[in-house]
Formats: sequence, structure tokens, C-alpha cells
Amino acid sequence: VVRFLDQIRWWLLFAAVMCLLPLVVSTGTLRIFIFANFLAIFAMSWDILSGRTGYISFGHPFLIGIAGYTTAMLTYHLGWPLYTTIPIAVVATMIGGTLFFLPALRTRGTYFALVTLAFMEVMYHSMQVVQPKLTGGTRGLSGLPTLVSGAIPNYYLSFLVMFAIGVGLWLLIRTRLGIALDAIRMDEDAVRSSGLNTTRLKLFAFMVSAMVAGIGGALYIHYLGSIAPRGIFEINFLFTILVAALLGGAGSIVGPIIGAFFLTFLLELLRPYIPGAARYLIYGVIALVLYYYAPKGIYSFVELLRIRLTGLSQAKKND
Repeated sequence: VVRFLDQIRWWLLFAAVMCLLPLVVSTGTLRIFIFANFLAIFAMSWDILSGRTGYISFGHPFLIGIAGYTTAMLTYHLGWPLYTTIPIAVVATMIGGTLFFLPALRTRGTYFALVTLAFMEVMYHSMQVVQPKLTGGTRGLSGLPTLVSGAIPNYYLSFLVMFAIGVGLWLLIRTRLGIALDAIRMDEDAVRSSGLNTTRLKLFAFMVSAMVAGIGGALYIHYLGSIAPRGIFEINFLFTILVAALLGGAGSIVGPIIGAFFLTFLLELLRPYIPGAARYLIYGVIALVLYYYAPKGIYSFVELLRIRLTGLSQAKKND
């Protein structure tokens, strides 16, 4: 209980610092933070499925694309309000994603990863060829309405959504259900032999993952004001999500948040000096080295620092 309350305190401290950020940083820096917030949402979405169960998904842009295209087409062609289209997009992501991924949940390892990658490729080509008048084809759809305008309102909106999702998922992985998902990653056969239905557990993890991806995808598209197949289904976008989760520490929920912020600002630092393809190579090398020497990612160092600071605080109180 003491550790739980201590971790809650760190969540509140994080929220306080982030809420004060617009007072001390420029508009340009805020826009970087907005992207980091969205990347954190996508990385957490990947983490609750792949990080907790060990089923590596390469199809998360597929889920983000379902949400993005659903709300984009409803607003662009029918003029529906965002408070209607965004919930519909989230539900469509959960239902549509489940229908496609349910067969994949019965596979394991490399087969699961390849099946999810195939879904993303199918979605990528479908949005360009099938009904281009609806989807906008290769150019996509632009001029989409936004929820709020300006860097500061968008920053607060993206942060509040990211923070709420982060706390919600962090609490979830501490329940018996969350522990069962982690047990699947360690030994699925043992979990099944104990009497638990692992397919249902994986389906639950996937639906939560799809819901988070749907929320993030719908909001992200309306922040950008446009959607195109190349932007959503590009392999670099998938790679960025995976590296953010692995860099931060997969399976922890907090780790992907840390990884998303670290990777976003690393990208900005390297952008003037290193071309796009080479940057992603560097990300991959950093992720591999960190995963080899610190499998729990940057989060393991942050957690160690938190424990030491808590220990020092307790020592001062005792003195």
C-alpha cells in the first residue's frame, strides 16, 4: 500500500509539471510535446497487448487507421460533429479490429507478428485503391475539423487524454486480470493448464489496446486536420511506436510514456544533422543496445532513482 501511494504521488507530480509547462516553453516546443503525448498513447496501446502478453503486434497502425478514417470520412463527407464521430470511430476500431485480429490471436510468436503486419499492409493498399472517392485515395482527406485550435489547448487536450489513459492502464495491470496477462507472457501453457481461458484474456487485452489506439488515432487525425495512407501506415510510424515502447520499458505502461518523450526529443535533436532513414537506424541500434543491457528500458533507471529518492526522504524523516 505504501509503495502504491508513493507511485500515485509521482503520477501527481508528473501531472503538475506538465500542466505548468506552457508557462515556461515556447509554442514550437509545445507542439513537440503534443506529438510526444500522442506517441505515448500509441505506445501504451501497443504495450498493453504486446508488452503484457508477449504477443508482438506489427499491426497497430491498422487500428489507428480504422479510427482515423472512420471519423475523417464521417466529418468530411457527412459533416457529422466530432462529439459523434470520435466515439463511433473508437467503437469501429474495437469491432473492426477484433473481427480481423481474432483469428490471429490463435497463433503465436512469429506467426502472430506476421499476420498483424499483413493486416496493416492490406489496410494501406485498400485505403488507396478501394473507393478512393470516400478515402481520398493516395492523397487522403484534408481540411478536417479540429476539436480545439492553438498549441496550448491542443497540448492540454492531448496531455489530459494521455494522462487519463496512462493512469487507467497502470491501475489495470495491478489487478488480477493484469497479472494474468503478464503470466501469459511468461508461460501461456501454464496459465491454460491452471484453468484460465487464455484466448479470452488475449482478446480482452486486444480490445483494450484497440480502444486506446482508437481514441489516440481519432484525436490525432483531428489535431493534424488531415489523413493519408502514407502517413498512418508507413513502416517508420510503426517503428517509432515499437521503439518508444521498448526504449522506455515494455510491459510497464510508464515505460512507453518515458520512451515516447525520450524518442520524440531525440528525433528533434537529430533532425538537422541526420536524414530520416539514418535516424531510424540509430533508433534501432539504441533500442537493441538498451534492450540487451537493460531489458526493462529507461523505466528501470527511473524506478531505481525513485526508490533512492524515496529512501533518502524516509531517512531524513527518521533523523
